[in-house]
Amino acid sequence: MPELPEVETVRGGLAPVLEGHRLTRVEARRPDLRFPLPPNFVQVLTGATVTRVVRRAKYLLASLDREDTLVMHLGMSGRFEISNPMKGAPEGVERPGEFHYAPDRDPKHAHIVFETEAGSRVTYYDPRRFGYMALVNSATLHLHPWFAGLGPEPLSEDFSAARLHGAFRDRKQGPKTLLLDQRIVAGLGNIYVCEALNRARISPFKAAGGISKPRLEKLVADIRAVLTEAIAAGGSTLRDFAQTDGALGYFQHRFRVYDREGEPCFNDPCVGVIARRVQAGRSTFYCPVCQK
Repeated sequence: MPELPEVETVRGGLAPVLEGHRLTRVEARRPDLRFPLPPNFVQVLTGATVTRVVRRAKYLLASLDREDTLVMHLGMSGRFEISNPMKGAPEGVERPGEFHYAPDRDPKHAHIVFETEAGSRVTYYDPRRFGYMALVNSATLHLHPWFAGLGPEPLSEDFSAARLHGAFRDRKQGPKTLLLDQRIVAGLGNIYVCEALNRARISPFKAAGGISKPRLEKLVADIRAVLTEAIAAGGSTLRDFAQTDGALGYFQHRFRVYDREGEPCFNDPCVGVIARRVQAGRSTFYCPVCQK
């Protein structure tokens, strides 16, 4: 499933072609994705102007000049592709231009199409249909079950070692399990938690309540660093993820532990070998030598 860097990369691709533009045509080629689309989905969106595109956790939020916000989740294999360059894009805004698309652009997987008055077309593909879209009242968006219990964004000032220390206090679960809890921190997933814990040299399995504040300070810094680097690299492409221009992310070439079982640890001067262990149904990659 795309994690925070992948979703942020998609947001960055959608914003220039949607923000400030009116949706002149919306086509829903099926009545549902993972969940049924709202019955008024096409009617509400057609003619609406998108005022802002932001990310919250792993959700994309397109605010409208109407009372609703379009909420979008990529699920396992959802992706957006943009065709037709923007006409008259503001100075400083990169035009989509010509694209080199990732494989599998089967038309039967193109489920939702948005067209703007500027001539851009945004198509949502989802072979597995685990993604979903909904219209949520903007004034009460923060109260919606999808958002009400979310923790702070890991790249925001609200995410700190002090806050993490409070969330970890007296907890016997490992830090990886707790960092994947979206109520503690929003948007983190399996890949980047493994990567950050390795950089911080913290065991994924050690009782989180026993981790000192100085080590949590480093962990917070490493979480921010790995996410920032992944966003700059366009995210990670493992199976289905691609950016809105069809390009694949490249951060998987910088993985220090994830999917590197049996290979040497990159932490200097560690001589350990990356191991894999199933934890809460997910593969945890770590170095048993330096992650204590």
